[in-house]
Order: sequence, then structure tokens, then C-alpha cells
Amino acid sequence: MAGALEGLTIIEMAGLGPGPFAAMMLADHGARVIRVERPGNLSIPNDPLTRNRESIALDLRQDEGRDLVRGLAARADGLIEGYRPGVMERLELGPERLLGDNPRLIYGRVTGWGQTGPLAQDAGHDINYLALTGLLSCIGEADRPPAVPLNLVADYAGGGLMLAFGMLAGLIAAQRTGEGQVIDAAMTDGAALTGAIVFGLRAAGMWRDERGANLLDGGDPIYGCYRCADGKDLAVGAIEPQFRAALYDGLGLAPGAGRQAIAAAFATRGRDEWMAQFDGKDACVAPVLDLGEAPEHPHNRARGTFIDVDGVVQPRSAPRFERTPSPPPRLPRDPGCDGDAILAELGLSQHEIVELRDRGVLL
Repeated sequence: MAGALEGLTIIEMAGLGPGPFAAMMLADHGARVIRVERPGNLSIPNDPLTRNRESIALDLRQDEGRDLVRGLAARADGLIEGYRPGVMERLELGPERLLGDNPRLIYGRVTGWGQTGPLAQDAGHDINYLALTGLLSCIGEADRPPAVPLNLVADYAGGGLMLAFGMLAGLIAAQRTGEGQVIDAAMTDGAALTGAIVFGLRAAGMWRDERGANLLDGGDPIYGCYRCADGKDLAVGAIEPQFRAALYDGLGLAPGAGRQAIAAAFATRGRDEWMAQFDGKDACVAPVLDLGEAPEHPHNRARGTFIDVDGVVQPRSAPRFERTPSPPPRLPRDPGCDGDAILAELGLSQHEIVELRDRGVLL
């Protein structure tokens, strides 16, 4: 079981957030991903985002360290980096240089604001990028500031997932044309794209700009979360008429009952009691599980949605392939632990590798 991307080699310039997420997705599905570590890079022990990789640690302040990255990129299908615009160019590792060495290279760049535009050099995080799309203004309760939706929308959906898609689209184009190219994955662009339906509804006059006034933002009582008698919560999404009818029937309420009546009904029983009540009924009611409960839910267990890798419970790779299934995740490697083997593949002798390590080029 090698995965659908077996045979592809990607160089990952180590960073945080969306770059590692994109690299994880490619590695999960069989690509060989070589992660280039730098001194001072933050890391989380056994971080699922760094699973399934090989690791080499290089001092890119030294000419020889940069030369080794160029050597790796010359043999690779793609490269991923998530630094501010201009950083890779200052390291003499920009796309012009690397595509000059390897014209088929797909050079993936992920940043918050993109490679161009007046904010391109500004600092930011997921919440800032999402704010600029207009979508953050839609999330949360009325008459309060917008809610903080973790860092999932811009960092991972708008950045990492879009970069992974862009890399694969670029690789397909390179196979067809023989020409590589640069992928500019801006988290603002990607996050905005995830909100296409909201912009469509607004243009059709079916979305108001106030929070809590629309079908999908909690404005309709049949789409939202409710507290149960045991302090746990349920998520309700009974949008279509038949699902609404099943919801009201299960609650013992008249059709069309409002939010207060629904909340009062849910508050009379515990979460799991309500789940038993709605078992087998298409009312679109689900328990709001915490991070410890989710892997133990019968559906998640049956599908193997989560997996324990050396004591770290984490999501398994997705999506699933019929003919080329992804292998189980491998533990993250210690930074730099594969350096000798990777450089030997480049043709360096053991003596040369030892010298590079002695001079602090290979870490």
C-alpha cells in the first residue's frame, strides 16, 4: 500500500500551519516528502502535521546548505514553502533559480496575503486573513463581536488544502506540458473561495449582513446548537421540510415552534437520552462531541476516522481511495535524522557528509 501519489517527490521547507498541512496531505497519499528543517523552527512533539516525512536539517545561512536544497529541488517534482514573499529569493532559492535548474518543478508558495498586493509583506494570522474576506463577519451571535472559529478556515482550508490542490493541479499540467510553474496560494483567496455559497446567497437577496439573521448562521432555530439537561450540547441541522417535521415530532412540539420552545424541550433531558430519542429518525440531530469523545463514537470507530500513532490520537488520512489506499500514518521523524541517507542519494560520500556536519551545514 503505497498510496495514489507514489513516485512523486516533494521538498518541504519547514514552517508552521498551512505548509505542513499541505505536505502532510501529499505524504499521506504516498508522495515522498523531504522536510528541510532550519535552526529555530518551532515544533510540537509527535505533531501529526509532520507525519510520513523524511527529515534533513540544514543551515541555510551557509552557501553549502543552500546548494544542497538546490540539489534536492533539481531532482524533485515539487517544492512547498510558506515564508513571507522575498525570503526564498534572498536565500537564492526562489522560483526563478530553482525552475532554471528543473523546468518541470512545481513551486508551491503559501502565505496569508499572497505574493502581491499592498498587504503582501504584513504579518497576520488566520483570523486576520478571514476578516478580510467578509466571512468572519458572518460567524457568531448577533449583537456580539464575531466568534473565533479556531484557525481552520484560512490556515487549513484556505491555505493548506488549497495549496495541496494547487500542487496536484500543477503536477498534472507539468506531466502534460513538461513545464513547471509557481503556485501562489494566499489564505485570503482560499478562505474567500470557501464562502462562495454565502456570496451567492447574498447576491440573490437570500442573505442579510447581520449575524444570526440567516439560515446557516443560526438565524433559523432549526439550524444551531442547544444545551441539554446534563450540560452537553446537540447540533441541529433540520433544514428541509421532512427533517423539520421529524425534529418537531421528536421533541413533541407543534411544527414551527420557535427557538425558546426548542431550547426548553432540549433542556429537559441529557444529550445521550435525546440521541436515543432521535435514533433512526432523519431529524439531522448530532451530539456535539469533545475531542476525547470523537474518536470513540461508533461511526468514527467503524470507519477508522481516527488512529492512535504511538499514543497520539489523530485523524486518519482522507479522502479514501478504492484502488490505491493510503498506508497507515508513520510517526514524525526527529528533525534531521535522515540527513545522511538523503545526502548519500545526492552522491555525497560519507567523508563529505561528515565534513558538512562538522562545519554545521548539516545539523
